[in-house]
Amino acid sequence: MLVIPAIDLKNGRCVRLRQGRMADETIFDDDPVAVADRWVAAGAERLHLVDLDGAVQGEPAHEATIHAIARAHPELALQIGGGIRSRETALRYLDAGVDYAIVGTRAVREPAFVEALCAEVPGQVCVGLDARGGYVATDGWEQTSEVAAVDLARRFEDAGVAALIFTDIGRDGMMAGCNVEATRELARAVTIPVIASGGVSSLEDVRRLAASPEGIAGAIVGRAIYDGGMELAAAIRTAEEARP
Repeated sequence: MLVIPAIDLKNGRCVRLRQGRMADETIFDDDPVAVADRWVAAGAERLHLVDLDGAVQGEPAHEATIHAIARAHPELALQIGGGIRSRETALRYLDAGVDYAIVGTRAVREPAFVEALCAEVPGQVCVGLDARGGYVATDGWEQTSEVAAVDLARRFEDAGVAALIFTDIGRDGMMAGCNVEATRELARAVTIPVIASGGVSSLEDVRRLAASPEGIAGAIVGRAIYDGGMELAAAIRTAEEARP
């Protein structure tokens, strides 16, 4: 299981939100590229980048920063979400060296868009399942749809989606622990690789996810590695040791 550091971008800075609330932010660094450098030095093999402003606006707001990270670390796998609502946006990121484009809001509103994109760039499209009470949230988590996360996941079973990135919004940024059971339930429901996100705040969370018999593909870590509650290198070692 990969341990994947998150870099959330807002107003050009690296921040963390609580439960996705744009007004409830903590600024951790003014230089996102330097933050990427730090996580690479600690052993990260992949980074999870989120354009928070883009998610709300519906179009990218931090392309230049994301491209800069891609140029600085061509050996690093990058996944980007937030504001990817068009084919053109996804392809620009992929052409710039990003490995995976994450589609969230449009995946809910127009699943056929994801299917068409997967056909064009196989293995490079992820679906972001950001769930509140089991239902998928959209528009930078500001709206909650009537679409159940598991139902949407099953829709993409044969589409060629690279991974499902499952976030329990209620746990995100709260340091309250990951919703391991919901993540495992999703992994049991589909054959698509599942990456856990939201509330991964301790080595025990990492251990439980990595040891899951369903084979969780990755765990995204955020606030815990920024405020010093968990060392990234230790989390990576824990995931390696806990493999079933």
